[in-house]
Amino acid sequence: MPLVLHNTLTRKKEPFVPVSPGKVRMYNCGPTVYSAAHIGNFRSFLFADVLRRWLEVSGLQVQQVMNITDVGHARDDDPDAGEDKMDEAARKERLDPLAIADKYAALFLQDLDKLGIRRAQHYPRATQYIPQMIAIIQRLVETGHAYVSGHDVYYSVASFPAYGKLSGNTGEDLVAGARVEVREEKRDPRDFALWKSDPHHLMQWDSPWGKGFPGWHIECSAMSRALLGEGTLDIHTGGEDNIFPHHECEIAQSEGAFAQPFVKYWMHARFLQVDGGKMSKSIGNLYTVEQLEGLGHAPVAVRFALIRGHYRQVLNFTLDGLRQAASDVRRLRLFAAEMQDASARGSPDAAPPSWVREATSRFDAGLNDDLNVSAALDGVFSLLNDANRVKARGDDAAAALVALRRMDRVLGLLESAPQSVDAEIEALIAARNAARAARDFSTADSLRAKLANMGIELLDGKDGVKWRRTIKA
Repeated sequence: MPLVLHNTLTRKKEPFVPVSPGKVRMYNCGPTVYSAAHIGNFRSFLFADVLRRWLEVSGLQVQQVMNITDVGHARDDDPDAGEDKMDEAARKERLDPLAIADKYAALFLQDLDKLGIRRAQHYPRATQYIPQMIAIIQRLVETGHAYVSGHDVYYSVASFPAYGKLSGNTGEDLVAGARVEVREEKRDPRDFALWKSDPHHLMQWDSPWGKGFPGWHIECSAMSRALLGEGTLDIHTGGEDNIFPHHECEIAQSEGAFAQPFVKYWMHARFLQVDGGKMSKSIGNLYTVEQLEGLGHAPVAVRFALIRGHYRQVLNFTLDGLRQAASDVRRLRLFAAEMQDASARGSPDAAPPSWVREATSRFDAGLNDDLNVSAALDGVFSLLNDANRVKARGDDAAAALVALRRMDRVLGLLESAPQSVDAEIEALIAARNAARAARDFSTADSLRAKLANMGIELLDGKDGVKWRRTIKA
């Protein structure tokens, strides 16, 4: 079946047809770097990663941009609550706001690599695109979609009748734009800031309207156009909390300025729950990758736990579920190693048997049905079960390994950096072998347990002992 994706804009699944044949231009809303990103953030970023990987496996060339917001904005939950998060973090850590941004942007990129998220071609930072933002704001003022009020500039929602087409929020009582104060100088309470002045704000730039800083929404309109070019983008992703006001306002700005559809397919990941409830720093369940590593959980297990559910369904994250994800990854890695050994005399170019073709078909059908990873995993585990059932060897094992590796180009569970042989590991294995030879099974078992705690799995076979690195649950 052809690839179909759920389009938030039309509220239905649609066949995916790129704007330009064979090429996909995709923009992903990234983090605001005032603190470490948590697993709720990474659910959205991992969804974008799986989407890109499947598009590429399907033969498409993907140009991907994910922004990094390093400009502060007023709080989105209460515009009267005081300083914004970037300013607050700078004051708490006694650092310049840009130093805060540098610190957490670097951590974000490290976490991307730990989780096996393929790097986008560009990670633009908002502070690097202020001139482009000013240029779009000026264009909006010239075309009547924006107006100057003192040293601020607001978008006139009334000038864009299509406002609300993404979210359905069109009521006159809405204070669109969130993250900005409702001021008397607004012509309409729905109008949102494109440029703001605030002498207390730590980040300031010169503009035709005086010193100030850009509104949250204009950043993505400017960066996406600067790096992905003119014309309609294929895909724009984000979390469901981005739909309104952020993405609604992006549409109004971009289509108001350039009089053409901004994005063809809008896709949004649902929220992540932890232990059946909302994530909260006060509860202590706002996990970061580093915190989970500190608890002994490997990032690849976190990756699998966050991608295995359908992106349009609320996912409940638990530590028990994370341990199960780790167990499943170990199982898949062991299967890959077994097929590698069993295919020693087989050819990867041999025609795959029916059970391999069926597993591949189930995997592809799942992903083509709106990126349904849950359904696709049925194909993965049926491949494993059938290979074990028929005791695949030779050409059949080679075909199973080829199929598994293709599946993993999307899942990213078998990928790992090459690791050199550790002399300590080899010494422990030699000591265990000596203990077994001396029938000192207590010592042998103790050494095996020590190796297991180090993440080393031993495989005793007729050809001797083999070992491989696994992951800790």
